[in-house]
Amino acid sequence: MARDTSTTGVEQFFNENELIVSKTDLKGHLTYCNDVFLRLAGYGESECLGKPHSMIRHPQMPRAIFGLLWESIQKGEEIFAYVMNRCKNGDHYWVLAHVTPSRDNSGSVIGYHSSRRVPDRRILEGQIIPLYRDLLAIEQASQNRKTGMEKSIKMVHEKLGELGMEYDQFIATLAA
Repeated sequence: MARDTSTTGVEQFFNENELIVSKTDLKGHLTYCNDVFLRLAGYGESECLGKPHSMIRHPQMPRAIFGLLWESIQKGEEIFAYVMNRCKNGDHYWVLAHVTPSRDNSGSVIGYHSSRRVPDRRILEGQIIPLYRDLLAIEQASQNRKTGMEKSIKMVHEKLGELGMEYDQFIATLAA
């Protein structure tokens, strides 16, 4: 069955004192979702556990950002990223995500942990949304999804190269 990607254009919000928390296995399938995740996304726990975390991926979210995210966490690194997620009913919500590898006692990566906070609206509206709009336009103008993602990731890497920083550094400088 195809995933529903319809959207309403309605933004949902959560309290700045709340954290959205989820955990996944190595393939990105949900193994834990906290109550804030479930409430905001509009799903029950049984609808989430074992499903791909991408079930909340918003269709207007550039694939390049998820490419960068996976690139970082699969190297065992943490990453911060602004993400727009899709609620079950088609609404959306923005987060500042902090994704880290989860390790066992021997140090092997066994999954991933994500904590999401309320994003800074000034940064979101002034920097992130325009950047993501440009990345999405590149992706949608391409002949296929893979080429589009490659082109948009290349644009991000070029921009970061001009700035002389990694993606995490770029995100951190936005809050400065």
